[in-house]
Amino acid sequence: MKRRTLMQALFIGLAAPALVRAEKKTQIDVFKTSSCGCCVEWITHLEQNGFEVIAHNVPKTGPYRLRFGVPPDMASCHTAMVDGYALEGHVPAQDIRRLLSERPKAIGLAVPGMPVGSPGMEVEGTRRDAYDVILFGEGDSRKVFQHYGARS
Repeated sequence: MKRRTLMQALFIGLAAPALVRAEKKTQIDVFKTSSCGCCVEWITHLEQNGFEVIAHNVPKTGPYRLRFGVPPDMASCHTAMVDGYALEGHVPAQDIRRLLSERPKAIGLAVPGMPVGSPGMEVEGTRRDAYDVILFGEGDSRKVFQHYGARS
């Protein structure tokens, strides 16, 4: 084998696995009802930020919240799972990335309710509510993971 061909084969052999790993997107499974438009908008937000989303249309999201350990007072319109963490509501993609990077001991993140201006709840030309992304764990363990201020 010629030296050049050998070097090309060696480069491809070493680089190809790294390229495959770099292209693999983090998968998020979203459980939502078929009629919820803001859930679709949140999914679009996640996809635009590099996540692979598998959407599951379900009759009710409550059983998934219960199964994944989301406290009832943290409820929103959709529930998701990413790499062992629960996501409830309109959690921004940047906070999901931070969660996966820091890997805190927790059940997951939630944006309770449906605050205007959160990802998927944007309404052009209107205000943006202040809201918190809550890191929640076992029992009553909760803390503000990220705060977003209001805008007019």
